[in-house]
Amino acid sequence: MKRHLNYLIILVITGLFFTSCEKLYEETPAGEQDDYLESFEMVSIISQIEIDAVYEYLASLYSDASDIGEKAVSSVKVYKITYKTTFQDEEVTASGLVSIPIGTETYPLLSFQNGTNTVHENAPTVASSDSEMGQLYKFIETVASTGFVIVLPDYIGFGSSSDLFHPYLDKESTVQSCIDMLFATKELMASHNLNVSISDDLYITGYSMGGWATLQLQKEIETNYSSDFNLKASACSGGPYNLLYMNNYIQNLEHYPMPYFIGYMLHSYINLGDITNEYSEIIKEPYASRIPDLYDGEHGGEQINGQLTTSVEELFTNAYRNGYASYEEFFSVRQTLLNNSIEAWGITTPLALIHGEADDFIPPEVSGNIYNDFLTLGVDANLIQFVLFPGIGHQDGIIPSGVSAINWFLQIKDSD
Repeated sequence: MKRHLNYLIILVITGLFFTSCEKLYEETPAGEQDDYLESFEMVSIISQIEIDAVYEYLASLYSDASDIGEKAVSSVKVYKITYKTTFQDEEVTASGLVSIPIGTETYPLLSFQNGTNTVHENAPTVASSDSEMGQLYKFIETVASTGFVIVLPDYIGFGSSSDLFHPYLDKESTVQSCIDMLFATKELMASHNLNVSISDDLYITGYSMGGWATLQLQKEIETNYSSDFNLKASACSGGPYNLLYMNNYIQNLEHYPMPYFIGYMLHSYINLGDITNEYSEIIKEPYASRIPDLYDGEHGGEQINGQLTTSVEELFTNAYRNGYASYEEFFSVRQTLLNNSIEAWGITTPLALIHGEADDFIPPEVSGNIYNDFLTLGVDANLIQFVLFPGIGHQDGIIPSGVSAINWFLQIKDSD
């Protein structure tokens, strides 16, 4: 993936109008009519020339991307917004990007929940155009050219809320911040003369942590917000939907290649007060003492991995390895993982579960298991699909999963 994104960076640097998150206009405060939106500012314009170049290159790597490129028919304006949400029972200001096609039609919303990030500079509203993450976000923003208003949240702990710790894989705060950004985007489009209108239709997608967040979001919308959003389709890729399964999977390995995922979860759940154990009861020294300082928004995943160990035996305490499944002292761990996992329910929205067959960060069985759980529960097989990409690992699955999801959304949108 890195090689492909580097090429996109070259396209962007040599482009004429493809700008990063630099102010094109002054920040505008929200109006009295807005309950969620606090401010907005246009931060970039993506021209049709650059969009065509991006999809021409992507089509040379993934033939299905040509179908998206054919439908990318307008330039795009990108706005940064700030909005009100809640975290730990307090009102906070969060942020995100809204990408809008330059046109006169009525467009549906498409919310993209991004994956695991530990670096403040890699948040959607902050990432520079010459960074790998910045280019991934730019690809997402260009999708607006096909006739969607794209919503891309920073999440709590990034962007305007970077003074807070990121509640990684915390269902309550993740879903709340995503829902509130959708409402803020509705207010932006309704009351601020952007010359574009939106329908109630909504599509949602995400990869890795973002896949998990998307499935959580689907359940919340179907359960509590069906009168606010007409959810048309949900594409969840490479997500850790069952955290208890993930815990068991890791404990049965000799080596787990991404120990920073583990440290991130512990840092989140201990700071939230959900896990009551000390780090050192679960993680061996010297690693336990390192974790609190590693998730400060300055260390990337590779840096954090370098301060931990891929050896499961060396990373986890013997007590945890022997008793994580049953010992009373680890009850809060089990309960927290259960509370933030997703169980199958009677979905009413078409759902695609997408996964790389060679993924050893989050194994494809996680998606396969919940797919089977949906079917066992009686979900119509025509309402749900399980897509496996042969030979694709976790990092290499980001772009092809996104291309697959967007093409599916376009098919649904065009059939209406």
